[in-house]
Amino acid sequence: MDLKLILTTFATLFLAELGDKTQLACIMLAAKTKKPWEVFIGASIALSLVSLLGVVFADLLSSYLSPTLIKKVAGVGFILIGGLILLDKL
Repeated sequence: MDLKLILTTFATLFLAELGDKTQLACIMLAAKTKKPWEVFIGASIALSLVSLLGVVFADLLSSYLSPTLIKKVAGVGFILIGGLILLDKL
C-alpha cells in the first residue's frame, strides 16, 4: 500500500472540497435538520460512491487512452467549465 499516494490524495481532495457547493449543502442541511450526524453519514456515503465511480472510470479509461491524453482532455474540460462559469452560463 502506498501511504504517500493516500496522503497526497487526501490532501488534494480535502483542499479542493473546502468551501465548495457540497460543503455548503452539508452546512445548510445540518443547520436546517439539526441532525448533523445523519447529514455526515449521508454525505460520506455519497462522496465515497462518487469517488469510487471516478476511480473505476479512470481505470477503465487508462486501459484505452494514455495518461497524457487524459490529462489534456481534463485540462480542456476544466478550462471550458471555468469559462462558462466566468460568462455566467453555468
